[in-house]
Amino acid sequence: MARIHLAAALAACGLVSLLPGKAAAQAPTLTMAVGAPITSLDPHYHQLSPNNAVADMIFDSLVNRDARDRDIPGLAVSWRAVDPTTWEFKLREGVTFHNGNAFTAEDVAFTLHRVPRVPNSPSSFALYTRPITGVEIVDPHTIRLRTAAPYPLMPTDISNLRIIDKETAENATTEEFNSGRAAQGTGPWRVVEHRNGDRIEFARNENYWGGAPAFARVTYRMVTNDAARTAALLAGDVDFIDQVPTADLTRLRREQRLVLSETVGQRIIFLGLDHSRSGATPFITDNDGKPISPNPLKDVRVRRALTIAIDRHAIAERVMEGAATPSGQFLPAGSFGYVPGLEAPRANPDEARRLLAEAGFPNGFRITLNSPNDRYINDARIAQAIGQMWTRIGLRTQVEAQTWSTFVGRAARTELSAWLIGWGSSGSEASNPLRNLVATISRERGWGASNRGHYSNPAMDALVERAMVELDDPKREALLREATQMAMDDVGIIPLHIQTNIWAMRRGLQHQARADELTRAQDIRPAATGSDTRPAR
Repeated sequence: MARIHLAAALAACGLVSLLPGKAAAQAPTLTMAVGAPITSLDPHYHQLSPNNAVADMIFDSLVNRDARDRDIPGLAVSWRAVDPTTWEFKLREGVTFHNGNAFTAEDVAFTLHRVPRVPNSPSSFALYTRPITGVEIVDPHTIRLRTAAPYPLMPTDISNLRIIDKETAENATTEEFNSGRAAQGTGPWRVVEHRNGDRIEFARNENYWGGAPAFARVTYRMVTNDAARTAALLAGDVDFIDQVPTADLTRLRREQRLVLSETVGQRIIFLGLDHSRSGATPFITDNDGKPISPNPLKDVRVRRALTIAIDRHAIAERVMEGAATPSGQFLPAGSFGYVPGLEAPRANPDEARRLLAEAGFPNGFRITLNSPNDRYINDARIAQAIGQMWTRIGLRTQVEAQTWSTFVGRAARTELSAWLIGWGSSGSEASNPLRNLVATISRERGWGASNRGHYSNPAMDALVERAMVELDDPKREALLREATQMAMDDVGIIPLHIQTNIWAMRRGLQHQARADELTRAQDIRPAATGSDTRPAR
């Protein structure tokens, strides 16, 4: 009885989930549990999928993206190339920020100015503003963006930039966004409270231009422990979870009280490698524990040995329990720039040992593989499996898994030698991972923002550069395919698999599964009475 009284008291505060029956009708609230922590509410601070998901709840972009990651109108109702180097965006009228300020072209211009200037960004959004050489405000609801050369990706790039209120944010710091004070967007939800690393409380934006969301309140909890997240859903403590643990899939599919929503995603799980050091790299030694110089990872034969030692199909089937597709490139089949025939390398331990011997390591060496243990589905387990596979080819492998907040800082400071990480592409085009993950780091271009291994291949860069000014889609795709093939042949990174995005929720809700895996409250709504609530596939 006490438990019922507590639930009723919390529901009255709008802080718990919808309950069946009459309580649900009286308390249109939603409680979500997500598997990855949010590092900031500043939409321009850290290019990270969990951050982007929350940013989409608070803010809008000029160009939004649908569930299949295609461009759709957002704060811009239309856009067109006025000439080869000028894009014009017509802005939505009558839109206001959460604080009541009117949205105009001034806010767009201010946002574009701020993005590359956010201090201490661990993964900058500057890539998406670098091509812009001039901004012209034609009138309060028309803006033109000029580039030095033809730039076909402007609408897609702009979709990554959430628009903020100039008046509120002109002198605001990232900390002021995190407090909620500066987090004044035009999106469907406004921030009520932010408890860093724990939860965010949202209230519905009743004046949202896209129509008021289905729920009056949302509690967005960060529950990084897989078992705890599943247990919370089964107990009814939360209504909805993402990153459904693969070990629980069979049980949850049989649970009549729940519904699953899933789709093939665009996140590649891969291994990054230290290309930055010509001398010894910190986590590789000889078998006696002495540093090895030059860095073995600078030898493509060693990199090829590492990649073909990995049995991706075993990982997909046994570790991921079928919720992944082995991959030999950045994106899933059907994406723009996907290379037909570039399959996931088949495991070949004998050839891997031969390559190591040819590179001068017949007896292998010691290596540490670093990984987060709370960011990606089964991340630490995947790393452990790879460690065992590398050990079989003669590498004495140690796996070091740690929390995402610690891990990502070390990776950003290039402290590691080999590490497991992921990248969720936006725009379904290979130019996104090419420019972010393997392009030579360039602050001027904004390239290589997440190239933590400092890989550099000028010939590949040249192909990407040509693709970025090619207006003919088939020609641009051919260039992106050639660049992808080159990066994979050179083992700039080691791709592992594409995740399947899976969410679970209590029956009575329905969810629009997104290829970009973003978990957003606006994609959830009560199921229509009498509708089919079988699991979405």
